[in-house]
Amino acid sequence: MINLKEKYQKEVVGAMKKKFGYKNDMAVPKIDKVVVNTGFGRLVSDKTSDEKKKIQESIAHDLSLICGQAPVLTKAKKSIAGFKIREGMIIGAMVALRRKKMYDFLDRLIHIALPRSRDFRGIDAKSVDATGNLTIAVKEHISFPEISPEKSKVMFGFETVIATTAKNKEQGLELFKLLGFPIKK
Repeated sequence: MINLKEKYQKEVVGAMKKKFGYKNDMAVPKIDKVVVNTGFGRLVSDKTSDEKKKIQESIAHDLSLICGQAPVLTKAKKSIAGFKIREGMIIGAMVALRRKKMYDFLDRLIHIALPRSRDFRGIDAKSVDATGNLTIAVKEHISFPEISPEKSKVMFGFETVIATTAKNKEQGLELFKLLGFPIKK
């Protein structure tokens, strides 16, 4: 099976140059980075500090297995009384992937995790924003092959933002379709 980077170089660049009239290979939009992001939210609310720490460690461990890179724990910028959040509290975890790890993650996401996830019927074209970036929500992290559902203590979902160098939505959408993302018609 051809991997995503090879597919981009061999097939996508030529097709994009033909469709949009790029004169140079470097002008063709490409995937710049992938950001995987999850919030602890309701998983840690109403828990003691020891329980919170265990849940955060469990999520961080599973996220590092999925991405192949240790996540950064994100902290609250300001206090919000309604959500019982204090400034400086750890409220989530994120991973920014580039180069080889990014392509490996996207390969697993497109070919394994999304088809395995429940009620998946394709990615909506509305998920691509005006600057050609794609945002996908994965409801259950156990759809990735690295995670054993029996060993996983906490079930969580995460958001994946795929940032491109595309100038507009049309170019970004075409890039994702040519790369083999399951975009709904």
